Amino acid sequence: MDTHKLQGSIGTSASLALRLGQAIFSAASLLFMCLNVSYYSYSYPPFCFLVATMSFVTPWNLGLAVIDAFSLLVKRSSHQPGILPYLVGVDWVLSFLSLATACSTASATDYLIASGGSPYYNWNMCRRYQLSAAMAFLSWILSLASSLFNLWLLLPTVYL
Repeated sequence: MDTHKLQGSIGTSASLALRLGQAIFSAASLLFMCLNVSYYSYSYPPFCFLVATMSFVTPWNLGLAVIDAFSLLVKRSSHQPGILPYLVGVDWVLSFLSLATACSTASATDYLIASGGSPYYNWNMCRRYQLSAAMAFLSWILSLASSLFNLWLLLPTVYL
């Protein structure tokens, strides 16, 4: 199998779908975290980390979606052997950060709900933060898939 035609790797229609899905879910996560923000909304570090991580994930995936769309439009491969290791590295770093922040946000939100909340967090805000963590987790699932496809594309260049 030609690795340049591996569905899900950069420059394919599956990669475009994965990148657009990641961008949509990470933007939704940001939207739910930033709706009706008060001064005390980010007093817990996991909430700040989720916003920061999704602020990196969204433009990264939109940029790679543009590259995928351009590759599909001109029907040319966008594989650059020198750039691929950096792309895979950034994908893996953002994937692990997405998982970590989604889990920590969900954990902090569950703690707030179980402990009866605080004067600054009401039940609706906690539910919105849970939804934001779920969107970040869905973004991570798609990010993991695209990271694995690009890693699979990178392996033959490393061992040859």
